[in-house]
Amino acid sequence: MVKIRLWRTGATKQPSYRVVVTDSKSGPSGKFIEVIGYYNPLTEPPTINIDGEKVKAWVSKGAKLSDTVARLMQVAGSKAA
Repeated sequence: MVKIRLWRTGATKQPSYRVVVTDSKSGPSGKFIEVIGYYNPLTEPPTINIDGEKVKAWVSKGAKLSDTVARLMQVAGSKAA
Protein backbone atom coordinates (compact mmCIF):
# COMPACT_ATOMS: atom_id res chain seq x y z
CA MET A 1 0.00 0.00 0.00
CA VAL A 2 1.24 3.51 -0.79
CA LYS A 3 1.07 6.10 1.99
CA ILE A 4 1.58 9.84 2.23
CA ARG A 5 3.35 10.54 5.50
CA LEU A 6 5.97 12.68 7.22
CA TRP A 7 9.68 11.88 7.00
CA ARG A 8 11.80 13.44 9.75
CA THR A 9 14.90 15.39 8.83
CA GLY A 10 17.00 17.88 10.77
CA ALA A 11 19.42 17.75 13.65
CA THR A 12 18.81 16.53 17.18
CA LYS A 13 16.10 18.63 18.86
CA GLN A 14 15.63 20.63 15.63
CA PRO A 15 13.06 18.62 13.70
CA SER A 16 11.97 19.40 10.19
CA TYR A 17 9.74 17.14 8.12
CA ARG A 18 9.24 16.29 4.47
CA VAL A 19 5.87 15.11 3.23
CA VAL A 20 6.66 12.02 1.16
CA VAL A 21 4.89 9.33 -0.82
CA THR A 22 6.23 5.96 0.26
CA ASP A 23 5.45 2.26 0.25
CA SER A 24 4.08 1.16 3.62
CA LYS A 25 6.50 -1.79 3.63
CA SER A 26 9.54 0.50 3.80
CA GLY A 27 10.57 1.51 7.31
CA PRO A 28 10.52 4.95 8.89
CA SER A 29 13.79 5.93 7.23
CA GLY A 30 13.35 3.80 4.12
CA LYS A 31 13.08 4.78 0.49
CA PHE A 32 10.36 7.12 -0.69
CA ILE A 33 8.77 7.60 -4.10
CA GLU A 34 8.35 11.37 -4.19
CA VAL A 35 8.67 14.45 -1.96
CA ILE A 36 5.48 16.51 -2.21
CA GLY A 37 6.00 19.10 0.50
CA TYR A 38 7.58 20.06 3.80
CA TYR A 39 6.64 21.06 7.34
CA ASN A 40 8.77 23.05 9.79
CA PRO A 41 7.24 23.25 13.29
CA LEU A 42 10.04 25.44 14.68
CA THR A 43 9.15 28.62 12.80
CA GLU A 44 6.55 31.01 14.15
CA PRO A 45 3.97 30.33 12.75
CA PRO A 46 4.86 26.78 11.63
CA THR A 47 5.68 26.53 7.92
CA ILE A 48 3.49 24.13 5.95
CA ASN A 49 4.00 23.74 2.20
CA ILE A 50 2.23 20.79 0.56
CA ASP A 51 1.52 20.49 -3.17
CA GLY A 52 -2.24 19.84 -3.22
CA GLU A 53 -2.31 18.79 -6.87
CA LYS A 54 0.24 16.03 -6.26
CA VAL A 55 -1.68 14.87 -3.18
CA LYS A 56 -4.89 14.62 -5.22
CA ALA A 57 -3.07 12.71 -7.96
CA TRP A 58 -1.62 10.19 -5.51
CA VAL A 59 -4.90 9.76 -3.61
CA SER A 60 -6.67 9.07 -6.92
CA LYS A 61 -4.10 6.31 -7.50
CA GLY A 62 -4.97 4.75 -4.12
CA ALA A 63 -2.52 6.36 -1.68
CA LYS A 64 -3.65 6.81 1.92
CA LEU A 65 -2.95 9.95 3.96
CA SER A 66 -1.53 9.55 7.47
CA ASP A 67 -3.57 11.22 10.21
CA THR A 68 -0.90 13.89 10.72
CA VAL A 69 -0.65 14.77 7.04
CA ALA A 70 -4.46 14.99 6.80
CA ARG A 71 -4.47 17.41 9.76
CA LEU A 72 -1.66 19.48 8.21
CA MET A 73 -3.59 19.66 4.93
CA GLN A 74 -6.59 21.06 6.82
CA VAL A 75 -4.42 23.64 8.60
CA ALA A 76 -2.70 24.62 5.35
CA GLY A 77 -6.08 24.94 3.64
CA SER A 78 -7.40 27.26 6.33
CA LYS A 79 -4.25 29.44 6.07
CA ALA A 80 -4.69 29.75 2.31
CA ALA A 81 -8.34 30.79 2.62
